[in-house]
Amino acid sequence: MASLKPEDGAESDGSRDVKIVAHRAVLAAACPYFSAMFSGAMKESKQENIFLKGIDGTSLLALTDYMYSGRLTINEQNVQSLLTTGSLLQMACVRDACSRFLLEQLDPSNCLGIANFAVAHGCTQLAHAATTFVQQHFNHVVKCDEFLALSKHQVIEIISSDHLTTTGEDKVYEAVVRWVTHDILNRRDAFPDLMAHVRLPLLPRDYLTDKVDPDILVRQSSECKDYLLEAYRYHLKDERGEENERNRPRQPIPLSKLIMLIGGQAPKAIANVDVFDLDALRWMPLNALPQRRCRCGVGELKDFVYAVGGFNGSLRVKSVDAYDVHTDRWFTAPPMDARRSTLGVAVIDQLLIAVGGFDGSTGLSSAEAFDPRNGQWMPLPSMTVRRSSVGVTALNGMVYAVGGYDGNTRNCLDTVEIYEPRVNRWRPGPTLISKRSGAGVTVVGDRLVAVGGHDGPVVRETAEVLDGDSWTLLPEMNVCRRNASAVALDSNLFAIGG
Repeated sequence: MASLKPEDGAESDGSRDVKIVAHRAVLAAACPYFSAMFSGAMKESKQENIFLKGIDGTSLLALTDYMYSGRLTINEQNVQSLLTTGSLLQMACVRDACSRFLLEQLDPSNCLGIANFAVAHGCTQLAHAATTFVQQHFNHVVKCDEFLALSKHQVIEIISSDHLTTTGEDKVYEAVVRWVTHDILNRRDAFPDLMAHVRLPLLPRDYLTDKVDPDILVRQSSECKDYLLEAYRYHLKDERGEENERNRPRQPIPLSKLIMLIGGQAPKAIANVDVFDLDALRWMPLNALPQRRCRCGVGELKDFVYAVGGFNGSLRVKSVDAYDVHTDRWFTAPPMDARRSTLGVAVIDQLLIAVGGFDGSTGLSSAEAFDPRNGQWMPLPSMTVRRSSVGVTALNGMVYAVGGYDGNTRNCLDTVEIYEPRVNRWRPGPTLISKRSGAGVTVVGDRLVAVGGHDGPVVRETAEVLDGDSWTLLPEMNVCRRNASAVALDSNLFAIGG
């Protein structure tokens, strides 16, 4: 037996008094550090009491328990300490598990700290992933407190990268100004060094004139005035001339493909917005909706995501919120003409189409289209039946309204209607195999898919695909779902919630 006594002078929570009694054979078998200690000529191989300097007692206790049980709890409070202690004890499995946990926690508010921590502890893969995350989410990262705490050299390392993902070089310039003005007395002298890595020639001329030129920090620096003059000359040239580090366009690392989940019921209407990163296999929060919404329709059009209608917990609404993917902000878009909950939304010909739904008293057969170019909704022809809880998507330039519930006859529907914009009318489509109200409907490849839904009390786990002029059954889902969202990414089909 050996008595382990950690000695970490930084501890003030009582863990300095930890004394751990363990079998030498267990310690040596599970930990390379102890294996080397007990099998060699080190004095600790004969000692009963072993003093371990620089080791956190709480983490050592957790890792000793892990050596016996094979179970280790990792959370936000202990992960860094466990990784540090695991590294000192040469426990690669612990180090890797902690690295994976930190990787899953990456977000704009903590990625800089995780990157620095990973570099300090030699976690190469985690450091690379965190650095890539910083580059890909630069616009959001620079708004967080961690960015303001960076050193000048750390800021330069970020903004000098060719792989920075940003909506424009103005975001880089504004980030530099924000960092400097956060501590103007101590950082003013760093401004010219930082501006050397802002690619001013890539900024629009009017931005240079209106924003950069009048900036007092620029005017007080001869180097910055030279950079500004260089940018003006760049804009005056008919030919761009030789490329250099200040006029070379950045080449961002492609962002991961994301699934966006908007609002919902939990159990009441909520304003939460989350995205699923298909590469990292994790959910991350985004800015919440301005108001709570469930049973809304969602459509993406020209870098904006629209949350259309729905139920706010009290009323069915006609309001619309739009999300700007570049600024990570929601704003209010023009409202629909009708209140619509459980509606369907599709996008065709640069128009946002809202179909069917429930207005609080009756199901709707009407449809309307939003043109973002003039900011107006316009009526479309009505369907032949009322359809609330209808599944809607676009395929080959046409809008498909699949299933739903007809409040007039009080029946769930197996019928399909297709809107043809060329002739501005609805026509019947192939009938579903099963009646489906609240089905998830999307397009995978070039085929229309309907999943789940219900027929009265019967909630379905089945799915079917439109193959030509008829529907064919697909493999069943693992659980029954109604009012689930169906999303396709590449050749994968996701059924979410319900």
